[in-house]
Parts: sequence; C-alpha cells; structure tokens
Amino acid sequence: MLVCDRAAQYGGTVSRQPQRYAGGRGELTVVLDCADLGRAAEFWTAALGYVRAGDAQDPYQALVPSDGIGLELLLQRVPEAKDAKNRLHLDLRTRELEQEVARVLALGAAVLTPEPLHEDGWTWHILADPDGNEFCVVEPAPDYWDPATEQ
Repeated sequence: MLVCDRAAQYGGTVSRQPQRYAGGRGELTVVLDCADLGRAAEFWTAALGYVRAGDAQDPYQALVPSDGIGLELLLQRVPEAKDAKNRLHLDLRTRELEQEVARVLALGAAVLTPEPLHEDGWTWHILADPDGNEFCVVEPAPDYWDPATEQ
C-alpha cells in the first residue's frame, strides 16, 4: 500500500492515500458538476466527512476524505444547470437508513422518493444535492456487512 504525502498540495491539511486503479496506473477521482463551489463543498464535506483540499482553483474545488484514504471528489463549477437524470451517482451505504436520510436532508438535500425503494433485501431513497445531482442513501441487506467490521 503506497502512501503519498501530499499535505502541501492539499493546503497542509491531510496526508493522502489516494484510490488507485488498474494496478497502480493512476488515481481514481470522481468529478461532480455544480453551480456554486462553496455551497457544493459545504454540502459534500458535511455529508461525506471530507475536507476541502486547499483553496478552490476556479472552477474546481477538490474534496478528500478527512482520514486521507479513499476517493477524491472534485467539484467542477459549470455554467449550465442540470437538466436530466445523472448517468453516475454516489451511494451512501448505511446501517441506519432513516437516520442517514434525515442527516443529509438537514444539510440541504432533497428527497426524490416519497417512500423507500426495495430490492433483494436492500432499501434506499433517492435524494438530490443542492445542485440537483441525484445520490442514494442505501441500507443493504443484513448479510452485506462483515461481522468483523461491526461498530
């Protein structure tokens, strides 16, 4: 496991261990379009427990996990409004569906499904961030969780 110390790149706030792909050929980053970098950063840092990776470099703001391990979320300010369903979305998997839905609603999300959806023991709601980007809060089937990681 390679640990990359990029504290200077990320404003001296976090030592990064990025998510690698293809056997270490590069780093995987998810890019999310938004209208307002500040508003999107405030929502997603609170929703995911991420931190801003230094100051925004217009039109971008990088967000990284506060523990330094995992995917970077790169917010990209774009002039056009969202007008169709996302072809890619984030799933927030949780053991406590209703509590997690309530938490992200309090952060500014909007619920798009009036009732939870169900499939093969999984239950979820579809929500939208303040820019209208869909994401799901999902409670997996009970056998999804590894008993060794129960907290």
